[in-house]
Amino acid sequence: MRDPNPRKSRAPLLDELGKLCTEGQQLASYLWQVPDDAGARAKIASLLESISAESARQGRNEMPRICKELMTAAQASPSPQQVDLLVNGFDRLYQLWQAAKSGLL
Repeated sequence: MRDPNPRKSRAPLLDELGKLCTEGQQLASYLWQVPDDAGARAKIASLLESISAESARQGRNEMPRICKELMTAAQASPSPQQVDLLVNGFDRLYQLWQAAKSGLL
C-alpha cells in the first residue's frame, strides 16, 4: 500500500555559493568533452576564486582549502586525471555547501 503523504526530497534553495558550485560542476563536466578549452579553464579558475572568497565570508574553513587544491589542478596540463580531479572537487564543494545549508555542518 502506498503512503498517502509521501515525503518530498528537496534540494536546498541555491544561494550565491550554491550557484557558484553548481556552475563549477557543469563546467568541470564539460571538460570531459573538450579538455583543451582554455575559456572553460579560465572560467573555472575565476569560479574557484569566487567560491573561496564567498565560503570564507560565510565562515566555512574547508572550502577555501579545497579551492586552493583545485586551482592547482585547473592550471595543470589537460589530462583525464586532471578533469577527474576537477569534477570530484566540485562535487565535494557542492556536498559541503549542501550539508551546511541543510544544517548538518
